[in-house]
Formats: sequence, C-alpha cells, structure tokens
Amino acid sequence: KIAWDWKQKYGGIITGQLKKLGCSLDWSRERFTMDEGFSRAVRLVFVSLFREGLIYRDYYLVNRCPRCNTVLSDIEIEHKELQGKLSYIKYPVSEGEGAIVVATTRPETMLGDTGVAVHPDDERYKAFHGKILLLPLVNRKIPVITDSRVEKDFGTGAVKVTPAHDPVDFELGKLHGLEQVIVIDGSGKMTEAAGAEFQGLDRFECRRRVVERLREQGLLIKVEDYPHMVGHHDRCKTVIEPHLSWQWFVKMAPLAKEAIRVVEDGTIQFIPANWAKSYFEWMYNIHDWCISRQLWWGHRIPAWFCRPCGEIIVAMETPAKCPKCGGGELVQDEDVLDTWFSSALWPFGTMGWPEKTVDLQMFYPTDLMGTAFDIIFFWVARMIMMGLKFMGEIPFRQVFINGLVRDFRRRKMSKSEGNIIDPLEMIEKYGTDALRFTVAALAIPGMDLSLSEERMLGYRAFVNKIWNASRFVLMNLDEEPASIVESELTLADRWIRSRLARITAELEAALDQYKFYEAAEKIYHFVWHEFCDWHIEMTKPSLQAGNRTTKAVLAGALDHILKLLNPFLPFVTEEIWSHLPGHGKSLVTAAFPKSEAADVDPHAEEEMSLLQDLVVQVRTIRAENKIPPQKKIAILLKAPGEKEKRFIPEIRAYILALANGSEVRVEDRFAPEALLLKGVAGSWEVAIPLEGTGDLETERAMLEKEIKKMDAEIEMLEGRLQKKDFLERAPGPVIEEAKQGLLGCRDKKAKLQKSLDNIKA
Repeated sequence: KIAWDWKQKYGGIITGQLKKLGCSLDWSRERFTMDEGFSRAVRLVFVSLFREGLIYRDYYLVNRCPRCNTVLSDIEIEHKELQGKLSYIKYPVSEGEGAIVVATTRPETMLGDTGVAVHPDDERYKAFHGKILLLPLVNRKIPVITDSRVEKDFGTGAVKVTPAHDPVDFELGKLHGLEQVIVIDGSGKMTEAAGAEFQGLDRFECRRRVVERLREQGLLIKVEDYPHMVGHHDRCKTVIEPHLSWQWFVKMAPLAKEAIRVVEDGTIQFIPANWAKSYFEWMYNIHDWCISRQLWWGHRIPAWFCRPCGEIIVAMETPAKCPKCGGGELVQDEDVLDTWFSSALWPFGTMGWPEKTVDLQMFYPTDLMGTAFDIIFFWVARMIMMGLKFMGEIPFRQVFINGLVRDFRRRKMSKSEGNIIDPLEMIEKYGTDALRFTVAALAIPGMDLSLSEERMLGYRAFVNKIWNASRFVLMNLDEEPASIVESELTLADRWIRSRLARITAELEAALDQYKFYEAAEKIYHFVWHEFCDWHIEMTKPSLQAGNRTTKAVLAGALDHILKLLNPFLPFVTEEIWSHLPGHGKSLVTAAFPKSEAADVDPHAEEEMSLLQDLVVQVRTIRAENKIPPQKKIAILLKAPGEKEKRFIPEIRAYILALANGSEVRVEDRFAPEALLLKGVAGSWEVAIPLEGTGDLETERAMLEKEIKKMDAEIEMLEGRLQKKDFLERAPGPVIEEAKQGLLGCRDKKAKLQKSLDNIKA
C-alpha cells in the first residue's frame, strides 16, 4: 500500500513535469508497468521462457549490494579504480616443512578459502602439487590444486581459492570439487563460518582485523600498495559483494543471436552509427541475466514452491495444488523481477499483447527509439531480443542515442557536487521555451551536453526577440488576411520568400537526421539575423505606404516561421499564432511547412547579399569614425565592373533607408583629392565624404594627418630630385614622373590646407 501511495504521488509529479516541459503526448495512453494488463504480459513471457528452458533457477554466485540488500546484474555494476593493498600471506603445509605465499587484495575472504591454486607448469610449486595446506587463523585443511588459468606472473603465482566469494574462484571450485564456505552474508557482515572472533564484523573492519592477526602470528610477509578495479552499485555507489544464493536467470545467448543480426544488416540503425559498436561488444560477450531481485515492490516472480515435495511450479495464476504430489501447501517465491525485465516488453506489452489489438498492429514496430547511451544494454538490447522473440519482428527501426546532461564544466550532475540544475527552477526563471531551445541547441547526437544558465539567458533573449518582432508585425496587419499580387513584390518580399524556402529545406534535412542542434542553430540565425535584423527593417517603408502585398508576405513569413519554431518553442509560438489573421484552431496540429521550390529566387538573394554587404560597411565606417547614426550622409560606391552596376537601381532606396543616406552615387573612381572615409564590401569600394559629416574634430584630425603624409611625400620627392646621381643615371621618363608627382603632392597639400583653414576659421 505504501508503495502504491508513493506511485500515485510521484507518478503524478512526473506527468506534471512532462506537461510543463511542453511534451505533446496522447495522455489517454499513459501506461504503468504494474497495470494489470501489462503485468499479465510479464507473467506470460516469464512462463513461456521457463517452459522453453530459457529461464532457470540456480545456486550461483551473483553480485549483491550490501546496502540495498539485493542482487544486481552485471551491467548494474560500475567499476572504479581504487588504491588498494596487496597482502602477502603464508599458508603453511599441514604436515611437513614449507609454505606457499599467496597475494590477495581481500584478506577477509581468506576465512572462506577451500584451496590454493598454482599453474601446473610453474616450476616453483611442482613439489606442492597435491599437498595439503593449513589455512591461517582458521586451521582448516585445504588442498593445493593446479589450473592453467592461474597467472604465474601475478603476485607470487599462487592464488587463494574462495568459491563462495569470487566469480573466478567459483568456477575453479566447481571444476575441482571444492567446498563453498560462505563467510560474508548479504548485508556485508561476517558469518558464523568466519569464526567466533570475526562473526558479525563489517567486511572492511574484518579485513583490518585479519591483517592484524596475521601480522601477530608472523604469517603476513608484506603489504604493498596496489591500484585495482573494484565493482560498485551504479546507483548507491556501494562496493558490491559476490554472494552465493538461489536466483533466477535468463539464458541470453539464444536470444542474442538474432538481435545481433538485425543491427549488423541494418534492419535496426543506431544514430550515431558508432554506438552500434558498443552494442556489439556487449552482445558478443553476453552473459546469462540474473532477473530476480530482493525488493519490496515489483512484478512478483510467478513461481511457487511445494513444501512437502520441493517441486517448483511456474504458472500464470496461483496453482491450487502441486502437480507432482497433489499437496496444497504452496508458497510463492518472495523475489520480484528486475525492473528491466518488464521494461524489455514495453513496445508490445503496453499495446494489449498477447491479443492482436488495433493498437498493436498500428504501433508495432515503431519508427524511433530515443534514449541515452547508458541504458543501451539495460533496455535497448533487451527490447530488441524480446521483440524478436515474442513478436517475430524488431520493436523499432532506429535508435537515437542522446548524451547525458552535464554542468558547464562538463561534470556529471550529482547532489554531492551541488551542481544539479532543476529544470522546473529553470522554467520558473527563464521559461519553458528557453530551456527547450537550450537543450535542442546543445543536443549533438551521442555527445554529452554542458548545460549552463548563461546559455538559457541567451535563448530567453531569443524568445523575447521573437515576441517583440511578432508584435510589430501584428500591429501592421489588417484584420482580414491580405492576398499577394506577384507584380507588386518588392526585393524584400522576394528575398524573404526565397530564404524561407531554403531554410525550411535545411531544417527538414537536419531534423530527418536528428541533428536537432543544427536545426536550432539554423532557425536561430535565420529568425534573428535575417528576418528581424533585415526583412522587418526593409518592410517599414512599404508598410507605411500601405502596401498590402508586403503585408501579406510579412504575415505569411511570420506564420511560416512560427510553424518552424513550434517544435522548439511551443508556448510562445502558439500564443503569437493565435493572433494572426485567419489562423487555424491550433498551431500544434497545423501542418509543418513545406519548402516551396518555386519561391527560391537566386537573383533576389544575390541582390540582397550585395545590399547587406554595402549597408554593413557603411555602418562600420560610421561606427569607427563616430558619425552619429541619425546624421544623414552621402554614400559613394565604386563597382568592380559595369555589369555589377545593374543592381543599384533596385537597392538604392534600401541603402538610403538602412544606412540613413542622403544620396547614393556610383562613381568610376574616387577623386584623389577628396577627403573620404573608405571601406570595402566584397568586390565593391565604399566611401563617405568627410565633408559634411558634421564632426569637425574628426575632419580636422584627418586633414592634419593627410597634410603630414603629403609633407613626407614632398620631402622624399624633393630629396630624390636634388640628388646628382639620380638626375644623371635615371631614365628621362622616371625623372619626369618624379617631377609630376611632386607637383601633384604640392597641389593636393594646398587643397588640404585650404580645407583645414576653412574649418579653423
């Protein structure tokens, strides 16, 4: 009851969070793994696999978490390197002289040793083959066995064998018929078999005590620092303990074969493709899966034990009596199934299976499975295996692997680090749309994303930009939608329609490839730097003139943009769209826009590119020379060739408006004596006459600078013409060129000086 109450409370919170994040789902299809229909599917799969011999029960060494007091599968273990100690311990021969020294990182488990193993070809230990040793502290007699799996170069080349507490030793023990002595229980405490002195101690305290006793008895040869990998529970981070107990297992090799094939032949694709390699590495080395768990809540294992005869009955429902002895004293297994067992059935178990429901036929298989890389083995691989086994078909066609969310320093978020970013807090602070766009912009397939509030702040500004731009558009539209007259289309109209067609195609391509970051980047740049910064500004004169075609194009562009943005920013786009003339019922159900090839206009884009280059250069010259933005200026242009001049008539009015120009003149060459502020825009030259800019200080400084340049040039030319060697040896034309240059410089200096005198006057 407590567990169900917890589910009702927190399940509702999770659903509420998803809704607040703007997840567009059919909430009537919400499912829970403990729903009766799904529970029935889980029981049916268990019973079916058991009857086929693919589920079995065995007394086996499994991973156990002493803190959580439950068994774990291999992939729930996280291996970390720890700085351990390698203890060298002397095991005396029981009868006679001599001893074998073994090295171990876990001296507490020696209390459960039932043998010492050496390599059969190790010359150091040939004399010990078949000997009996006396186990220190316990005084149990244990044999020396030979096995080729022993590494001669590790430690002393002799290893202690503890079948009840080490996976390798477990296999050695079975092969050589060694006793299994359990000295550590499921909670990490020492058992009665460990001896009265150690019984009840925590395993790590026992380790310290054992080393102390061995040192006192002269059996501890030495202790060395030894870094080694140690398994931890991936959730609570407790060091796991190998533990012998009765558990339920699934034979995985028969299920894995077909699941490998469907990825190898491309029936199922991983995105990015490199994650298939990780999938194969696990699948090719797959182990049987321990599916029983010692937890309070979960799918109860559908197995009953007959107390009188010990028979195990696996069935869909509680049996009335034992089929073997006829007894009615049956007890159900207390263990529950690993949560990933039921999760593996999700694609079909939620659709009414085993019945051939309409939902099952419609939604199985699905197109895409999206998940993080850390549960490829827990979930993805097992869904594939179970889908192929029970449906005879793959559960999905593509697997999109996203990364983990990390902090701005790329650290994994954790309570201990204090770096957890609560999405609900971020929504309260920056809005859902800003959070969604931030995640999309950082979501490079297969790579972790570094989340920071600075990024969210930037994208909140983007949301505000869209809101303000939309308000401007809506204020300039009529109540009834206007229609487009093709002959009245301006350059701004043709350009934005062309760019919308192109950006839509680019977005479609990016989204089809699940490149959400690329789609976000493209739409961000387009909306901010093309639609807002250029198109809206260019439409202002036409809007003031009441041009209905421009209004229609502007309304259509905003409608189109809102539809492109809606998957990223569902809330703000829905609100804005509801105010557009002639809008439909809901933006979220409106068709995603198509790229209209007929709207692509290369000529308009070429003209617009030139316009942007020229205007940006004029604005740059203004800024660099501190010419006030409100000051009208003459704009001089020098084209790279005659044919390029054809663009100017159509873009002249835009240049005047966007650069606040008084006139635009195209000249073949700029007058050399003119005081010009110059710049380059692509292959065009741009100049602003300094005279008339109204900035006398700038003009005076520039004139004085130019006069100094002329003085230096005059001095250089006069010096050259006064040299006897130059006049005697230089060709006549060169001497004449120097003379003309000197005259030109003197003339230019005189004009500059006159302009300077006028300013000073």
